[in-house]
Order: sequence, then structure tokens, then C-alpha cells
Amino acid sequence: MLEFEQLKLRLEGSETELRDLKDAIGYDKLKNEIDELELKAAAPGFWDDTENSQKILQRTGKLKNTVEGYDRLCSSYDDLLVLIEMGDEEGDLSLTDEITSSIEEFESGLAAMRLGTLLTGEYDNNNAILTFHAGAGGTEAMDWVSMLVRMYTRWGERHGFKVELLDFLDGEEAGLKSAVMLISGENAYGYLRSESGVHRLVRVSPFDASGRRHTSFASLEVMPEISDDNDIEIREEDIKMDVFRSSGAGGQHINKTSSAVRLTHIPTGIVVACQNERSQFQNREQAMKMLKSKLLEIKEREHLEKIEDIKGVQKEIAWGSQIRSYVFMPYTMVKDHRTGFESGNINGVMDGDLDGFINAYLKASSKGELENGQVTQ
Repeated sequence: MLEFEQLKLRLEGSETELRDLKDAIGYDKLKNEIDELELKAAAPGFWDDTENSQKILQRTGKLKNTVEGYDRLCSSYDDLLVLIEMGDEEGDLSLTDEITSSIEEFESGLAAMRLGTLLTGEYDNNNAILTFHAGAGGTEAMDWVSMLVRMYTRWGERHGFKVELLDFLDGEEAGLKSAVMLISGENAYGYLRSESGVHRLVRVSPFDASGRRHTSFASLEVMPEISDDNDIEIREEDIKMDVFRSSGAGGQHINKTSSAVRLTHIPTGIVVACQNERSQFQNREQAMKMLKSKLLEIKEREHLEKIEDIKGVQKEIAWGSQIRSYVFMPYTMVKDHRTGFESGNINGVMDGDLDGFINAYLKASSKGELENGQVTQ
């Protein structure tokens, strides 16, 4: 039947991409490495070095997820072919909707895994530290920061990532002046590095009794969380530590003790803070990771002459420097000014549906189509 022939042609159109994906992820090499790692895990004395054993188990788990993900795609492809042939033989058109939906799910999974092969940067597999700052727009801009924090929280939850708010500074009337959050999960930084820049909001302000349209700006800095075994060295004498009472949720205990920590790196003037954890020790440990991430960024930019240049990588948080615009009025549209990708479903975007924007950026970047963050013509 014609309907089933069309579905079969659509599915078989992905066969070459599925086969190429096997080579792209290095399927056979991954299986060999898993075997080697499992032999190490089974060896006597494996747990003598707890830190190393944990790394081996984490690596094994990551490789298995990739292999099993590809195996699931192959099984899905084979099952769909059988289902199409069965429906065609029986002439059962009631199966077409189910098959179409399953093909769409297969294509989405294939595209997502293919995209993962583009994450080849040194730190792409790391957790991501997101730092937000309100820009031009006053109270409206501070409310915009809180909206962005919610948006990336929803994105992280959609992907099964752990999301933690490490530090924040409340606005005078509403919203947040600044915030720092940690999104933990495989390739979190690889996906989110494309989000670094200035984000522009256009809407009728709920803080304006006249109901006028306002434009506000907020900046987002995305850095990889750096592990303790990284070669970034920080001397204790170069750090000034201040403690203060946490202003976040957590009951009486968190507000009565000075558990929040602020670290200042004296040579560079970089300041980081963390108030998420209950203990001062834990907050200091997390703040040190944040500081290492910022110093790594400096190290990566050693060709720049002045620290001010490095700290001023972000453009002015105002008109003309935005990477993306979110327009609620007079029409609804979210548009990325680097790739041209846009979506009319602004409520979906604000609820964490960012994959289209992230994918478009990664694809353009992998093809060398981005120059200074913009798609070249």
C-alpha cells in the first residue's frame, strides 16, 4: 500500500546516517575499551585507590550509555521495518499513525546522538557553571534574570541534569541582580557553551502602570566546572575569604550561621561566591571550583595582554550586543542573531525548550560557519 511504502522510504532514508553514526562514535573501539575497563574493575585491589576506581566506573558508565544508546537506535530501526511490513501485508491503515510517531521519535534520537558527536572540545563533557548579571533595564532587567534562571533550570530538568543555584543577589524590588547556577550532567558544558552572551527581552512591563513596552538585557557567562586534578594552581596567600549569612531558603539553620563563602583572587581581582551548601567547608570547596574555572578561562586566553581584556570578554549588556532576542510584544518570537534560528513558541522556550537553538549553533560551529559568534554568509 502507498502509505506504508512512503513510511518505509522515509525510514530507510536514515539508514546511511545510522550506519555512519556507528563510525562517528567509534562503536567498536568503545566496546573494546569497556571490556578493558571491566577487567580492571574485576582485578584484585581495584578499590585500594578509591579515587581512581571511581573514575574508571564513571568512564565505564559513560561508554556503556553511548553503546547502549546506539544499540537502541538499531533495534528501533529494525522493529519499525518489521512493523511497516506487517501493516502493509495486513492492509491495516490504523497502524500508520503509530508508525509515523515512532519514526519521528527514532529520527529525533538519531539527530540527538549525532549532535553528541560534535561535542569534541576538551571540556565539553564537564558540568557547566552559569553566571547571570542584570544589564540595562533596571527592575525589569532583574526580573529578566530570574526568568532566565528558571528557563535554564527547566532545560536542565528536561535533560535529566542536576541543577543547583549556588549564589544569588536579590533585586531591590523584584527579580535577581545576579545569580550563579551549576548544571551537572554528561556534556552539560558542551551544550550550554553556546548560550554565553547577552540575552534581550522585549515585553509590556508588569512593573509599568502605563503598560508601555520595555526592552531589557541580561548577560550569561558559561564556564566548565574544573575538577580538582586540573593543573590550575591557586596559592592560599593569593586568596581572600569572607563569610556571610546565606540569604537563601533552608530554614533557620542556614540563616543563623555564616556558612556562605566569598573568595577574592587577589592577583586578578576575580570574585566568586557560594551559599548553596549548608556548611562553610562545602561552600568554600564549590567556590574554589568556580574560581578555577574562571582562572582556566584566563589561561586559555593568555594571548590577551591585560586581565581587564579577559574579564571584559562580555560585551556591554545593552542594545546591539545581544546573541538572542525574546519578543513577547507586539508579536511572539525568539530569534538567535548568530544562526538565524527562530521559534514562535516563546512560552515553550521559556519553559526550557532550547534544543533547537543549541543544535543550530553546534551544527554551524562544526561546519566552520561561525565567525566571531556569527554565521558567515
